[in-house]
Amino acid sequence: MRILGIDYGDRNIGLAVSDKLLVTGHALSRYRVRSKEEDEKYFKKIVSTYGITQIVVGLPLRMDGSFGSQAQKTKEFGNWLESILNIPVIFWDERLSTKQSVKILSHQKKLKPRTKKNLKDQISACIILSSYLESKRVEFNDSKNH
Repeated sequence: MRILGIDYGDRNIGLAVSDKLLVTGHALSRYRVRSKEEDEKYFKKIVSTYGITQIVVGLPLRMDGSFGSQAQKTKEFGNWLESILNIPVIFWDERLSTKQSVKILSHQKKLKPRTKKNLKDQISACIILSSYLESKRVEFNDSKNH
């Protein structure tokens, strides 16, 4: 059982996958959006290859928590994924995840700017997934202590 983390963009989608114990998230890849048919084939392969049982999609809410056009596109993408894969999709507040990934990459002096740009989406997906996994651990621990 693994969870797939997604940082959705109109052209590029960052992907991260959890370990089998659902403790950590690891950057997986950056997928370039193609046609619906190719996208469906790609995501079905990822689900099959990694044994994905749930997907967490970062929801880019505005700073005040409201929906913008990108959040709406992201919801549509997540709902599409859920319909083609028959796997639950959770939407997770991703505000500032891209800024976090840029900050992380800014400390990597040996990486070329193009490499940093390519890694940004994957790291954002990893931040989204890790945040979700951490919230589940906190939930579990809180329920265990009551």
